[in-house]
Amino acid sequence: MEDLFGQDWEITPAGGATGAAYFAQHEEQRLFLKRNSSPFLAVLSAEGIVPKLVWTKRLENGDVITAQQWLNGRELKPVEMKDEQVARLLRKIHESEPLLSMLKRLGKSPLEPVTLLHMLDEGIDRELTLHPSIQSALAFLNGNVGNVDCGERVVCHCDVNHNNWLLSENNQLYLIDWDGAMIADPAIDLGLFLYSYIPKNEWAQWLDRYGLSLSEELELRMKWYVIAQALTSIQWHKKQNRFTEMDKWIEFLEKAI
Repeated sequence: MEDLFGQDWEITPAGGATGAAYFAQHEEQRLFLKRNSSPFLAVLSAEGIVPKLVWTKRLENGDVITAQQWLNGRELKPVEMKDEQVARLLRKIHESEPLLSMLKRLGKSPLEPVTLLHMLDEGIDRELTLHPSIQSALAFLNGNVGNVDCGERVVCHCDVNHNNWLLSENNQLYLIDWDGAMIADPAIDLGLFLYSYIPKNEWAQWLDRYGLSLSEELELRMKWYVIAQALTSIQWHKKQNRFTEMDKWIEFLEKAI
């Protein structure tokens, strides 16, 4: 990474699971660098959903480095997830034809409920399936898989945690960390968002800001995907031996069922 810059630049790892992200700084110039980022990043930048893409360069070894604006800002606090600008940005993402077109060009196929259920049935280990709450969750998913196919397929972020919402100094909101993006029912994002941050008696009000009416059909779809995502997280944390986090997701699951 240092080969791209002169010795005057300070390059530091930015953390993250892949170890492929860095910060670069020289005097007042500051950049966020990433190795082998998806071409999807360029469309996200053009749509104003992530900080501006400054340049892209290919190294001799074939790696592609992207540089984005490194902005002064902060992640949203959980209480701020109720704000109208969050609802507006999520709606903009779900309605974006350029984002949908790019993911299709990159070979992404829509995630169907039956496919997700099959992945869960195959992926959850036997020890977890003995847990009563997980048995109830799997029974709910199997019993309702035929009732949650709405036909609408949009670009979903799939990890709308408050840590991934960046508010800049000039009050510009961004949604970052798009590695898990997919084409799917928007209820994947909406469900986890509402269950995690919005009291149920305020769901209708928040969805009105987003641009939807709360219906029994939408509630079912959101519940179905929330339970599926919770099971996925429980299995992942168990595999990583992160049992405290696994227990938190089991508690979350029990509230959702």
